[in-house]
Amino acid sequence: MKPPAPTDTRRDFPHLAEIQTRWDDNDVYGHVNNVVYYAYFDTVINRYLIDHGLKLDGEAIGVCVESGCRYLREIAFPEPIEAGLRVESLGTSSVRYEIGIFRGEELCALGHFVHVFVDSASRKPVVIPETIRAGLNALRGAQR
Repeated sequence: MKPPAPTDTRRDFPHLAEIQTRWDDNDVYGHVNNVVYYAYFDTVINRYLIDHGLKLDGEAIGVCVESGCRYLREIAFPEPIEAGLRVESLGTSSVRYEIGIFRGEELCALGHFVHVFVDSASRKPVVIPETIRAGLNALRGAQR
């Protein structure tokens, strides 16, 4: 049985970021290749984290341990798109993000990304730093 199509709108995401599609995002079929969506996810998440206290040379870093995407509508270069970002769940050392890719008001893809925060040297899980946690909590505002 096919799961129902997501009904998420831009208003369901507390953070929106414009993403410019690029010429090389398109594949031979004339649309953005599936793997490129994961780069969009990574970009919106890490830009948000950097803006909220993540230091790229810091002791704690977020490592992706799971990701997924439902593709709903095609997009292609040169369309402008936006990525909506929200936090679905927030633990001691991990966070599950949901990302919506929008063309105007139209939801084109809905993905998720799970980060575990680890010590940058040992790669062992650590408590999410407070400055980052505060930023992540702000993304929980639009719970379904």
